[in-house]
Amino acid sequence: MTFSLGIVGAGQFSGQFATLFQAHPGVGDVYVTDLLPERAEKLATAQGLAGTFPSYEAMLESDVDAVAIFTQRWTHGPLVLAGLNAGKHVYSAVPMAITTEEIAAIIDTVKATGLTYMMGETSQYNPATVHARNQIAEGAFGRLFYAEGDYVHDMDLGFYDAYRYSGGENWKATASYPPLLYPTHAVGGVLGAWQTHAVSVSAIGVVDDRGDGVFDKDVSQFGNDVSNATALFEVAGGGSFRTNEFRRVGYPSHIRESRFRFFGTEASMEQLATVALWQDKKGVQDISELLEPKPTMSPDDPSLQHIAPELRAAFTSGSAPVHDRARLPREFDTLHNGHEGSHHFLVDDFVTAVNTRTLPTVNAWVAARYTLPGIIAHESARQGGARLEIPDFGDAPES
Repeated sequence: MTFSLGIVGAGQFSGQFATLFQAHPGVGDVYVTDLLPERAEKLATAQGLAGTFPSYEAMLESDVDAVAIFTQRWTHGPLVLAGLNAGKHVYSAVPMAITTEEIAAIIDTVKATGLTYMMGETSQYNPATVHARNQIAEGAFGRLFYAEGDYVHDMDLGFYDAYRYSGGENWKATASYPPLLYPTHAVGGVLGAWQTHAVSVSAIGVVDDRGDGVFDKDVSQFGNDVSNATALFEVAGGGSFRTNEFRRVGYPSHIRESRFRFFGTEASMEQLATVALWQDKKGVQDISELLEPKPTMSPDDPSLQHIAPELRAAFTSGSAPVHDRARLPREFDTLHNGHEGSHHFLVDDFVTAVNTRTLPTVNAWVAARYTLPGIIAHESARQGGARLEIPDFGDAPES
């Protein structure tokens, strides 16, 4: 069984995913559309795709079975809803949406239509999250009571080029996107291992002082002047976790942009840029090699020439020893991976869910729990750190 797929947005990431979707034995024809038709034509030609559509609306009016959305992060909610309401299964890049209302509408529409929705959160398969998830399942931590998840990516390390590429002449207006509205790499990396959800939050934002017009309220499309933010979440069942979203930070994000820590009554696990440790009451074990992905393509590969050098590691990382590749199609064995080995698993999750009519791992309900905490945290920071309750849409229904 196969299904046809339309890719929405022909930017820096979509081409990498187009290759994987096209190679998956569960996918048939792959099409693409973009607001800039020349980008769509270029991608279709380079990848040998089935064709292009002049607009997203035209794609939705076609007999394409599913869409994969790789557009600007604040556009996802409306595009996802349009896709579902047109009868298409939907894969969406992160975040799920940027308001509570958009998230609620997506969940309601998934329930009403029975269609597959999946958010492509890379941290679900971050090696540290995978290892922590395995250890939690085995009870190795004892009672888990605290965790940390950071997304530390300095603007100077590739983000200026990325926003110029996607934002056009007015790129500074969108480069000011609030850090806490892009929370899923940090939150998802924690909750992807710890089977709980956030129930309240207090957050603090740091006003930017670079003075280059990026995080400037008068320029920002979002009225945002915060470049770094920290949030402390309370979780259901007792315990807490903290996340950092940093865009001005002296840290080598080209080596590792997401990092995680987990603390339990019997053991703990800590990850930094170049080292990861498992610790218990007897001692310390270096698990860095277990969590280290091996590159599957060179950062100098011609297909990556349009991407800032500082961002290329996200496209080249292969799988880590902790990853179980047995479930993946053999067609992926020699193809590029990305974001610490996550891309292969995300594509396979979506394709499998559509073809078997089962819920993907990061389904609408899980995506809400990865996204909504950041939306509420952003509001908390705007209120000077006020502790706010986080709505919850519950667990996914039995498939």
